[in-house]
Amino acid sequence: MDERLKKIIDGSDNIVFFGGAGVSTESNIPDFRSEKGLYKAQTEYGRSPEEMLSHSFFVNHTETFFDYYKKNLIYTDARPNKAHRALARLEAQGKLKAIVTQNIDGLHQKAGNKKVYELHGSTLRNYCMKCHQFYDLDYIMDEYHCKGGVPICPVCGGIIKPDVVLYEEMLDEDTIDKAVSAISKADTLIIGGTSLVVYPAAGFVRYFRGSHLVLINKQETPYDSHADLVIHDSIGKVMDMDE
Repeated sequence: MDERLKKIIDGSDNIVFFGGAGVSTESNIPDFRSEKGLYKAQTEYGRSPEEMLSHSFFVNHTETFFDYYKKNLIYTDARPNKAHRALARLEAQGKLKAIVTQNIDGLHQKAGNKKVYELHGSTLRNYCMKCHQFYDLDYIMDEYHCKGGVPICPVCGGIIKPDVVLYEEMLDEDTIDKAVSAISKADTLIIGGTSLVVYPAAGFVRYFRGSHLVLINKQETPYDSHADLVIHDSIGKVMDMDE
């Protein structure tokens, strides 16, 4: 682990981690907003990822939505990386109190973290839009349960929707409240793998009133000048606590 970061962590007992897509790219989950992801969406579907992951596209082009969604947002072989494992260890030590994430892959929980606020939901949870019965990821990925690629509820015949926040949809208010509360109480806020340009999530930084703001991202962010420590490097490399 970076020695400067280790010194801040050693002196903290209420750490919150706020993370974005850069945390998961090191587990080989590509960022669909990247140039490569944008190109793939435009060439195969003739649309932007933002359009294809919108509520209106889901409603009006459900089969195409699921085709894109399953190919580009589901990575069943992905495993927690060094950053995930370090955060799980910090929570086990009692130092890390919460994770606020923009990711939908469930890798923080897979690494062992318990207190995770998922701003954009999770691909691991899916629910019937009619009867609200919940289904896991394996169910919706099994073509036996799908019609034209669209997962169908066996209870009522309704369409099963991923429990993820699509464009045009509101973030869950309870999740927002808990995330803001955790950040406002933290003595150290570590932000990693996010450019801090996507709102409203990026605005969460403004609620931090603690002692140390740490930014770990390969590129510069609008908040670099406000941080106590800025590291432009791989988050897995910076946070590595593995022996």
